[in-house]
Amino acid sequence: MNNNNALIVESAICLFLLLIQLPATAILFSRLLKGPRRHPPIEPQQPTPELLGKVSVVVPTLNEALRISPLLAGLSQQSYEVREIMVVDSKSSDGTPDLVKASQQKDPRFRLMTDDPLPSGWVGRPWALHNGFLYSSEASQWFLGLDADIQPHPGLVAGLVKMAEAQGYDLVSLSPQFILKYPGECWLQPALLMTLLYRFDPAGINTERPERVMANGQCFLCRRSVLAAVGGYSSAKSSFCDDVTLARNIAAQGYKVGFLDGAKVVKVRMYEGAIETWKEWGRSLDLKDATSRSQLWGDLWLLTSVQGLPLLIVLTFLLISPPLSHLPIPPLLLLGLNLFLVVIRFAMLIAIAPSYDRTSAKGSWLFWLSPFADPLAVLRIFLSAFNTPREWRGRKYSAEL
Repeated sequence: MNNNNALIVESAICLFLLLIQLPATAILFSRLLKGPRRHPPIEPQQPTPELLGKVSVVVPTLNEALRISPLLAGLSQQSYEVREIMVVDSKSSDGTPDLVKASQQKDPRFRLMTDDPLPSGWVGRPWALHNGFLYSSEASQWFLGLDADIQPHPGLVAGLVKMAEAQGYDLVSLSPQFILKYPGECWLQPALLMTLLYRFDPAGINTERPERVMANGQCFLCRRSVLAAVGGYSSAKSSFCDDVTLARNIAAQGYKVGFLDGAKVVKVRMYEGAIETWKEWGRSLDLKDATSRSQLWGDLWLLTSVQGLPLLIVLTFLLISPPLSHLPIPPLLLLGLNLFLVVIRFAMLIAIAPSYDRTSAKGSWLFWLSPFADPLAVLRIFLSAFNTPREWRGRKYSAEL
């Protein structure tokens, strides 16, 4: 192939990539521009008398002994706004129930129950939460689902309920501050998180389309009357992202749903190291159980265009491309676009830095190199999108689920 033909082929490839990436960049930019208008982070607050007994807390557990202690201690520090704390255990074999019983001796608001055997068609987590909802007090106005791996601020529940009532929310969930400890996760976890930030509106923006609502079940507050009206967790019973599925179902019925920044009131230690982060968190980030097929393909196109390709394209130009002065217009435009996307990606690190607690992390500087993990993060979403989990938190599920 002579030089002219090679230039024609190169220009054609560049034009094709531009056609793929330009619309995705416009969508991404429109979302990022909403950032300055988002609701400020939730602040911890002291309770006031009108909050007395308004909240039932439900915590699903399955072999959480190694990480539930900070949650139990944090819940004991919540004040009189919490009527009861129900831990719904799915027959843990590691001593989790003993830790809950020890907390119960100090704080009578704790209640330990074992959920019924898992019915066909249900995933374990929504089943445990559904049981907790059914057995929670009808006198409570709010249902608060919390995961065992979170570390709540003493003013979490009061601050969350006051904000929800002031803003008229029927359901609100929070994005936490992630605790990082090891080098691999400092590098990989922010890239995986970015797959969510690129696909959806920023936390604190009220999303108008129910099918694009985001939620986080780690801290999930819902009016009890609303949860009763939708049949508890039954509409999300087979979903491995039950939080997003349920939130979208509730939003579709006209209720006000919010996803807000909770970095000041909730910390979470999700997984130990990069391998566990890749395996456990990566397989639910596609949100396919809450997303139509067309939306899933649209998200994969967007992530490929604005997160997976930019660094690869820029590195390709740097390594094998001729000097810029010899490049035709299409390759120059492609290089400029992807340099712009890479700059945005590194700038996003400043925006998400408050979402991470790296004070005790080894190799915390790798956080600033996490854009180099972006192609891997996008690959993980692809792998997850076309595979249904068969095991989750030690439970095995059939192919019919």
